[in-house]
Amino acid sequence: MYGFEALTFNVDGGYLEAIVRGHRAGLLTASDYNNLCQCENLDDIKMHLSATEYGPYLQNEPSPLHTTTVVEKCTLKLVDEYKHMLCQATEPLSTFLEYITYGHMIDNVVLIVTGTLHERDVHELLEKCHPLGMFDSIATLAVAQNMRELYRLVLVDTPLAPYFSECITSEDLDDMNIEIMRNTLYKAYLEDFYRFCQKLGGATAEIMSDLLSFEADRRAVNITINSIGTELTRDDRRKLYSNFGLLYPYGHEELAVCEDIDQVRGVMEKYPPYQSIFAKMSYGESQMLDKAFYEEEVKRLCLAFEQQFHYAVFFAYMRLREQEIRNLMWISECVAQNQKSRVHDSVVFIF
Repeated sequence: MYGFEALTFNVDGGYLEAIVRGHRAGLLTASDYNNLCQCENLDDIKMHLSATEYGPYLQNEPSPLHTTTVVEKCTLKLVDEYKHMLCQATEPLSTFLEYITYGHMIDNVVLIVTGTLHERDVHELLEKCHPLGMFDSIATLAVAQNMRELYRLVLVDTPLAPYFSECITSEDLDDMNIEIMRNTLYKAYLEDFYRFCQKLGGATAEIMSDLLSFEADRRAVNITINSIGTELTRDDRRKLYSNFGLLYPYGHEELAVCEDIDQVRGVMEKYPPYQSIFAKMSYGESQMLDKAFYEEEVKRLCLAFEQQFHYAVFFAYMRLREQEIRNLMWISECVAQNQKSRVHDSVVFIF
């Protein structure tokens, strides 16, 4: 169907594909989530997780537990698995795995710059950074006053350097400019990752183009909704949309002129894959939109495992594990704050 990947894929990629499929078997199931939702306190959650792959990471944690500790230890497991796969990978899989972390790098850069703007302590900010997005000179981000300095002093030696060419200005960094910077960087990153996957060809290109197109479309919708009522012009809004995806180009033209959530809904309902997402919401509400998008994403990520001999399983596994950590964080917060009636509001079941 795709040429001859099946003949040669296992020479370099067979071991790691087996590893990642084994990790996928360790994801929490619906019955695990139902048991976690019954827990009375964080120690109960720890006790239940001790029977899962998270057990060794939580076993030495003293009581009383905090939500941040649970999330930190679960993230540490993901980082360990990622580093093991990266160490074993050869080209082009090693480059593919590095691309997966660039999104976290962008989030970390934005976190440090925003925190510095609001005079937060740099060490405190570094603790909040995602470990997959760390790089050597990240602590020196705090000295930059504008985009040009940010690039020249810090980011020129990082993988994000090529993505900065579109957003280097001499304007001072404020909340609006930082948000525009984040979205411009993400646009450049997604387009670059998309091009890289297309070059790989075969099943990787087919499955990753679907997953990345969904990500680009979701970002386009979020940018539109978040910029309603701000000073961002239609042209500025359009520039932040990625140049691929199901909505490109005609959907982007329509989204750029939307004035409220119902107009966004009207645009999205013209595209069959997104009709089911917006059908779950009543008119005028956007609170449930994030969860509906996450549920759709999880379905697509699980489908990536239905085929063999491609790299999309690594992307899918990392995303599914990140969704699992979000679920655990929400459940832990609800239990810690005695809000168990809301525990199902944001949990996205993976299987």
